Amino acid sequence: MSKYFGIVLAGGEGKRLMPLTEDRAKPAVPFGGQYRLIDFALSNLVNSGLRQIVVLTQYKSHSLDRHISQVWRMNGILGSYITSVPAQQRLGKRWYQGSADAILQSLNLIYDERPDYIVVVGADHVYRMDFDQMIDAHTASGAEATVAAIRQPISLADQFGVIDIDPEQPTRIREFLEKPKAPEGLPDSPNEVLASMGNYVFTTQALIDEVRRDEDRPGSNHDMGGDIIPAFVERGTAGVYDMKLNTVPGASARDRYYWRDVGTIDSYFEAHQDLISVLPVFNLYNQEWPIFTQQVNMPPAKFARDARGTLSTVIDSIVAGGSVISGAHIERSVLGANGIVESGAHVSDSILFDNARIKPGATVRRAILDKNVVVEAGASVGLSREADTARGYIITPSGITLVGKGTVVKAP
Repeated sequence: MSKYFGIVLAGGEGKRLMPLTEDRAKPAVPFGGQYRLIDFALSNLVNSGLRQIVVLTQYKSHSLDRHISQVWRMNGILGSYITSVPAQQRLGKRWYQGSADAILQSLNLIYDERPDYIVVVGADHVYRMDFDQMIDAHTASGAEATVAAIRQPISLADQFGVIDIDPEQPTRIREFLEKPKAPEGLPDSPNEVLASMGNYVFTTQALIDEVRRDEDRPGSNHDMGGDIIPAFVERGTAGVYDMKLNTVPGASARDRYYWRDVGTIDSYFEAHQDLISVLPVFNLYNQEWPIFTQQVNMPPAKFARDARGTLSTVIDSIVAGGSVISGAHIERSVLGANGIVESGAHVSDSILFDNARIKPGATVRRAILDKNVVVEAGASVGLSREADTARGYIITPSGITLVGKGTVVKAP
């Protein structure tokens, strides 16, 4: 039987998610009330049958390392493991210079396991995917590298790395285009293009040889998508795997091909909105392909009247365990664990991380509140751009206000 090895690239800084990444690695950013972003990549790999997985970390990795060690424990007796591996400076006194350099500096992990094929994935996308099906397609194709791709409207092509396929060989990559302005549409769908998902399957020796060549390549940024895959394309040994061919158990017609890069605050916010509708665009409740995470010992969420008998109302929202909502109104929002929202408070179109406290009469609208944020009685966030800017909060062009970890928002 062939042997497979998983590598999760989790070393990016995540500057575009500031201030959420001010104190944590991007893959450790909370998502969906109780998950971390990395849980989606790891759940997909484990559900696909991979049992030997390393997570390559670098920046601000403490909370990420702790999460992996506490949550992702495998059966060592059977040789299974998921472990985080920090930059080890095995090739000199330098940090990872890019995702390809991260693999180059971690070749000892591959030599130890001696797999036949290697699955390399990013750690900051929200999706479901059966990598076993992609591995089968890779081995059948004879390609040395296979790139997972998802169909996107051609109007959005300038936001992605786009895969140009050979019409005569639709599983072979003819050219890899970085954010093209006017690409060709697909032969079977002229209004769509294939966008790289940042997930790859490699034949092991081919990957080893290429990251070694890339080390000394003039002008290389040592990046998987920008340097390694184009090198395979140039040799004619790169294939593409259309996500449309992937069938995940329990997926609905609405969320079957869902994939979102949450690399910006706006895309991160929009991905949360995809969770909360009655028929969600991305369904967290698919028990046939679960998203695993830490199950903390805490009481269930509680919804109660306040002292005056006012009912709590929670509409189109997700509320994590340990939270108490008392005579407050929550709408189109996601609340993390152990939150408290008190009498007369109003939270709408917002994301609250763990331990948020919204005191009586406070208002939170179109905002993201990091852990341990307190909004005092009568205070507001997201109602006035001028007021939020004056208090030093970051506001995105679409009007989402970000409040950093541990901030106390005071009433005027």
